[in-house]
Order: sequence, then C-alpha cells, then structure tokens
Amino acid sequence: MAIRIQMQLNEKLFLRDPQDTKLGRNIIRYSILLIDDIGFEQFTFKKLAERIESTEASVYRYFENKHLLLVYLLCWYWEWTKFQLDFNTNNIEDPCQKLRIAIATIVNTAKRNATIEFVDEDILHKVVVAEGVKGYHSKSVDQENKEGFFATYKSLAAKIGGFITEINPGFSYPRALASTLLEMAKDHTYFAEHLPRLTDVEVENGDLSQVEELLLDFAFRLIKPEVVNAC
Repeated sequence: MAIRIQMQLNEKLFLRDPQDTKLGRNIIRYSILLIDDIGFEQFTFKKLAERIESTEASVYRYFENKHLLLVYLLCWYWEWTKFQLDFNTNNIEDPCQKLRIAIATIVNTAKRNATIEFVDEDILHKVVVAEGVKGYHSKSVDQENKEGFFATYKSLAAKIGGFITEINPGFSYPRALASTLLEMAKDHTYFAEHLPRLTDVEVENGDLSQVEELLLDFAFRLIKPEVVNAC
C-alpha cells in the first residue's frame, strides 16, 4: 500500500512544490521514467507534457527549466537515502556496523521499499547513476551551492563521515572518504554496466553485491587497516 511521505526540499528548486498536487506528482513520476527511457539530453518538457497528457506550460508552472528538475530529483533521492540510512542505523551502537549499513544503503536499491506511489526508487536510482553528475557539474554550481541546492547531499556525506570518525577519530579525511564512497557507488555501477574495463566488479541482473564489497574493502582498509577483520 502506498504511503504519504513528503520530502522537505529547497524551495528555490521549484516554482510550486510538485508533491502537493496530483499533476505535480505525475510530473515527478513520469520525468523519472522518461529520463531513464531516453536520457537527460533528449528529455524536454514538451516530451514530458505529452507523456502525462498535459501541456508544456503546466510543467513550467512547477519548474523553471529541466536542469532544476534534475537537481530536484537528485535532492529527492539523497533525502530518501538519508531517511533510509537514519532508519536503518537507529539504535545501532557499533560504528563499524553503521558504516556497513550506510554502504549497503547507498549501493543496493533492492534493500529499499518502493512504497511511495509517485516515485519508483529503483528507476530513480538508475537515473542518479546515469545522470547524477550532471546535476552539479555545471557552470552554475557555485551559485546553486550558495543557494543550498546540495545541502541534502552534503548532509548525507557528513553523516557517513561521522561514522568514519567514530571508527577512527584520528583518520584525516572523513569527508573526502564519505563523498568518494557516494560517488563510487554510482560510478562503479555505471562502469560495470557500460564501461567494464574501468572497474573490477560485475553487475548482473541488478545484483550490486560486488559494488558493495568493493566499497567495504576500500573504506575499511583506508580508515584503519588493523580493524578490517574486527569490523
């Protein structure tokens, strides 16, 4: 059964919060499906309007342009991931276990429940893997960062960085490692599916266990080599 969860996202991303109306939720639902289907470069508001049987003008009432729509989807995904991470690590005391859970959460969409009716988290994960870097590798990134567009992503990285510091308070690069793990989760999934000579892992039938093992090995060997077995 669908549940009603509303992510609190930066209001500067949209002209009207699409989560508040049926049309807005359809814009989110079908933009995810359409970007996955044809790619972000070919995606337009005109094509989206045709898919939802509405008008291009109606889409522009919610989003100023398709770049902001993409950033909105990324922020929604990061917020959802953080929600899952908070839930899965609640009442967990062992920092090693918390980091293991964090890595499983950012890698393995099979462990997420597609319970929100207007977002298919599995398809959104595919969009993030394929298109996510375009959200912040842009000429406008500095201004958008000042406006707080990437606060959710930074908050997610900070939480993972906190787990790393708990494991080894003397580790010098918790933020760098946290952001690297987040990027590796996307990059090596993408490489395995499209550029296999750039990685040592394989992804078959949506099984991301090798990506997860790669991140676990990478993280624990860097954080504190002597605790690899202990963790």
